[in-house]
Amino acid sequence: MLKLVNISKQYDGVRAVDQVSFAVQKGDIYGFLGPNGAGKTTTIRMIMGIIQPDSGSIEISDNNMDNLGRQIIGYLPEDRGLYQKQKLGEIIVYFGLLRGLEKTAAKAKAAEWLERFGLGDQQKRKVEELSKGNQQKVQFILSLVHDPSLLILDEPFTGLDPLNQLLLKEIIQEKRKAGTTILFSTHQMEQVERLCNNICLINQGRIIVEGALESIRAAHQSNAVEVAFTGELNKEIAQVYFNEVAITESKIAGILKDDSSSFLRWINDQVSVESFQVKTPSLEQIFIEEVRAAS
Repeated sequence: MLKLVNISKQYDGVRAVDQVSFAVQKGDIYGFLGPNGAGKTTTIRMIMGIIQPDSGSIEISDNNMDNLGRQIIGYLPEDRGLYQKQKLGEIIVYFGLLRGLEKTAAKAKAAEWLERFGLGDQQKRKVEELSKGNQQKVQFILSLVHDPSLLILDEPFTGLDPLNQLLLKEIIQEKRKAGTTILFSTHQMEQVERLCNNICLINQGRIIVEGALESIRAAHQSNAVEVAFTGELNKEIAQVYFNEVAITESKIAGILKDDSSSFLRWINDQVSVESFQVKTPSLEQIFIEEVRAAS
């Protein structure tokens, strides 16, 4: 569905995006991750056609991006922007018209989505009268009012309470089942683990990890451990063995820098070990480890 081949973008001699390639299959929810300044937003803007890559190509459904209309893409940007003085119904209809809908269809879609998000009785309210969370719902509606085949979501859960985050996840899953391809960018690793099958992690404009999430987690499994213990543990020394670690009064868990043998010898000399497990690391642990290693 979406294919990037060796795309690069440079600003004032600095490569914001450097030879990035990945493919997102139809109906996939693909996690696009990276620390601040990694090149995610620049890449998304190139996919959207807002800016052009210096080199490389972007294809959607085997067509060059330049040959496609914007109607097939829905985009929720990280930087939100709504017309504060406009009424909800009007702004959704307006964006539907911009995306190629007939006015009757745009009005029907506006009513349908506002009802779904619990805003059905507020069509005539101005955007500025809404809470930040409700403005976020409207922004999300604008990204999918025209039923795009490719949906790009940049930090979609920002400003939403847990119930509305759950509703958003339900809609994202519904769209996936209907065949919509979703590029999902966020810093909330737990959301990625719940929603995505495949991910791409970039840092300083370059891909450092890409592929199936389960395969990536399995590849990091050998160094992820959890130890339950009794006794007094020297936490400062313990941290030396780990790239990322969490320590409580009775448990230590994290990703080891090297194999477990030297750490096990050391901890057995320090405390009474109750249990030792090789753990599948969280995506957050992998993220931190890979970004640190690449920096």
